[in-house]
Amino acid sequence: MLERHIFIIGMTGSGKSSLGRRVANQLRIPYVDTDQRITEAAGCTVGEVFEKYGEQAFRNAETNVLIQLTREQPAIVSTGGGMIMRDINRHIMRNHGVIFLVDRPLEDILGDIKLDRRPMLREKGLGEVEKLYHERIDTYRAVADEVLDNSHGYYAGVYAMEKLIRTRFHV
Repeated sequence: MLERHIFIIGMTGSGKSSLGRRVANQLRIPYVDTDQRITEAAGCTVGEVFEKYGEQAFRNAETNVLIQLTREQPAIVSTGGGMIMRDINRHIMRNHGVIFLVDRPLEDILGDIKLDRRPMLREKGLGEVEKLYHERIDTYRAVADEVLDNSHGYYAGVYAMEKLIRTRFHV
């Protein structure tokens, strides 16, 4: 069992949710997707939250989810791509867990990303993905306790994340 949360950060389309969910299931560790928590509470999709309430409300909801998680049993937690950009969120994650960066090459992200499921990117397109990547990647790498290379496909990513968790937490 985990002693602290594992917060998975990374760019939209890097594989945070798909890898986190799969590895948590394989290791029988609780799993939380922060976007899913927000959409369940709001009763609508992430895109609808952005449209109805704006980005600031969404970012506040992300912080509230992190605060709630500090009172719950440790889990693997997939975060939204922009969550780590807020100082308070970095502080909460640092104090209540370890931070894993799922690092995937921009070219792979651009090749796979589904804009219809990404509210911040739908209107602006792939150019916005590239811009956000370059704005965020240094922060991601600076705050990460561990970096997971997700450039070799889904199953290699699952294996690498599971191995990292087993090694670091003796699970």
